[in-house]
Amino acid sequence: MPARDRAASELSPTLAPEAATLAAALQHHNALVAAAGIRLRLEQRGDRLGLRGPLPCRTGRAGESEKWRVQRLSLGCPATPEGLQQAHRQLLQVQQSLELGQFDWHEWLRCTVATEKEPGARRWAQAEVAAPGPTALEAQLQAFETRFFADPRRRRNPAGTRTTWSGAYRPYLRRVAQLGAVHGLALELPLLELALESYASTSRSRQQCATALAALAKETNLALPPDWGERGGGYGLHAAQFRQLPSDRQILELVDLIPNPRWRLAYGLMAAYGLRNHEVFFTDLSSLAEGGDRVIRVLPTSKTGEHQVWPFQPEWVTHFGLEALANQPSALPPVCTDLRRTTLQQVGRRVAEQFRRYGLPITPYDLRHAWAVRTIHIGLPDTVAARMMGHSVTIHTRTYHHWITRRDQQQAVDAALARSNRAVA
Repeated sequence: MPARDRAASELSPTLAPEAATLAAALQHHNALVAAAGIRLRLEQRGDRLGLRGPLPCRTGRAGESEKWRVQRLSLGCPATPEGLQQAHRQLLQVQQSLELGQFDWHEWLRCTVATEKEPGARRWAQAEVAAPGPTALEAQLQAFETRFFADPRRRRNPAGTRTTWSGAYRPYLRRVAQLGAVHGLALELPLLELALESYASTSRSRQQCATALAALAKETNLALPPDWGERGGGYGLHAAQFRQLPSDRQILELVDLIPNPRWRLAYGLMAAYGLRNHEVFFTDLSSLAEGGDRVIRVLPTSKTGEHQVWPFQPEWVTHFGLEALANQPSALPPVCTDLRRTTLQQVGRRVAEQFRRYGLPITPYDLRHAWAVRTIHIGLPDTVAARMMGHSVTIHTRTYHHWITRRDQQQAVDAALARSNRAVA
């Protein structure tokens, strides 16, 4: 008998029933996170549960090729079924911070890290790090986060709230905290202005920063200057995106580059309905059945809540074979949509990754922008199109300002010419 198998057979009988159950639960958990594309794993060390996987170098002094190493992170969770649930939540928090490029070792109290240079190499534990208590600024930002998630309106859609916080608030509040620490500034107007000016003029990040800081200022009774919205606004489609939006003909041709029929259906849904990446997997498609009105319903669990969407162009429903999804939603790619195990951002990222994998020269959001521009050319009212897209009229007008302005000017010109022709007649 091989030594490894002999050791396993000798160890197994000594496991207590509850330990065997926890070991099986750990194995099942790690199989689930692996299926979701997460490289982090939970493991038991003594009477505690920890995390193991590729993490950034804690010292920041490693070479470029060694910036990420397989390391251990102590989670402080007991090796019990309840501790496993707590450790799972912490694993998802670590995964999300890694994906956003915001992982910070100092956010974890009493972290014990062990680095493995190669399988079988000697392991060593670095000293435990006790993070200092929060400063006044950090305490104010933490209080704002607590109130954000406690808002009853947001608690009705927890998945969308987490996505909104991670993408539209946390990066900019972290910038405030960093700048406050570097410059020794309190949570007052000079610090907020410094954070806003750290983003490029007319960029999307600057606009989102202005929105996040305005909410922070409101919660802390801090008065902002009257021109705050103007200083933070003004973003729309980047000039490169403006030039590269695909035509309807290109959209119909590019689907041939996708060999997987499941992803062809996902592509078709985004093209015909202008859906966000993740909304493809959080939509009621029953209306696509024969005799249905083909008006799909984006579910409340999506980023901006429930809304209905009409197809533009309607014939694309048939062209992309979307009727098959009415009675067989499983015909879409097998993407994990359990928001207890994943996030809307991770679902959306899967879609973007597939576009790159198939070598498509466009992004998923190009399909969404093209859908919006199509509704403008057709003459759909902006308020209606904005509602279908799940965002405000202000965002819609700002993002598609060029095409809306061109449409309105053309309508005015056509009306003037019609009056002139009647006068001549």
